[in-house]
Amino acid sequence: MLYEEDEQYMKITVMKDEHAFDVAAAWRIISRILSKPDAVIGLSTGKTTGNMHRIVGEIYEKYPFDTSRVRIFNVDELTNLERSYKGSCYAMIHEQVIKPLEIPEEHFIMPPTFSDDFDRECKMFEKRLADCGGVDLQMLGIGWNGHIGINQPGTPFERHTWVSEMDPVFEKKVREETQVPDDYELGGLTRGIVDIMHSRHLILIAKGKSKASIIRQALAGPVSINIPASVVQLHPDCEILLDADAASEIAELL
Repeated sequence: MLYEEDEQYMKITVMKDEHAFDVAAAWRIISRILSKPDAVIGLSTGKTTGNMHRIVGEIYEKYPFDTSRVRIFNVDELTNLERSYKGSCYAMIHEQVIKPLEIPEEHFIMPPTFSDDFDRECKMFEKRLADCGGVDLQMLGIGWNGHIGINQPGTPFERHTWVSEMDPVFEKKVREETQVPDDYELGGLTRGIVDIMHSRHLILIAKGKSKASIIRQALAGPVSINIPASVVQLHPDCEILLDADAASEIAELL
C-alpha cells in the first residue's frame, strides 16, 4: 500500500509470515539482477537476512541466471577484526551470496577490516561504488534502536561514509566471540545516511515481533536523527517489506 506524507511515498508490503517474507525478499534481489544484469546491489547482514540469502542461492542453483556482471557490497563492515571472523560482514556475504551465486570475486566490493587510514578507506569504498555507476538497490535492515548500517541514533543525516561505534548489545556479543579485550578498539565502517539515501531504490526489511515497535517509530513517527531509519520516509523510491509480526503496530498505515 502507498502511504503519503508531505508528498513523499512509501510502499509498504506485508507478507503473511516469516517464510513468505524471506521468499519475497529473495525475489527482490533476483528481480533486480534479472532486470539489470550489471546492477550494483547493497546487502545487509544479521538475523533478518540469512534465510533470504539462502533462498536466493537455492533459486539460482535450480534456475541459473547471469551473475557475471552484477556487483555486490554490504552496507557496513566491522573494523579491526579479521575477515575470517564468522561474524564479519565479508565472511557472511561471501558464504551466503558470493559463492552460491558464483559472482566473480572482483565484483564483491568491500572495504578492508584493517587500515591505518579509515577516512581514506571510506572515500575509496564510495568511489568504487560511484565508478560502477552508483547503487541500484540497497536492502536495508533496521536495528532494535532504529540504526541503519551502523549509523546509531544521533547520527546526522548528512553524515557521509564513516567509522561508527557498534551498538553496545552487538559489541558485547562480538567481544565474547572474538575474545578481544575491552580496551581493544572495535567499530564499524558504514555507508553514511546521505550515501544510503542516494541509492536509487531502497527496501527496508524487518521481520518478527521484536521489530514491531521500532518499525512503528520509524514509519509512523517524525523523521528524526533519534531514529535513523525514519529517514527512509523521505526517499523517493522506497519499499518497506515486513512480515505480519513486524507490521503488527502500524495497522493505520496499511
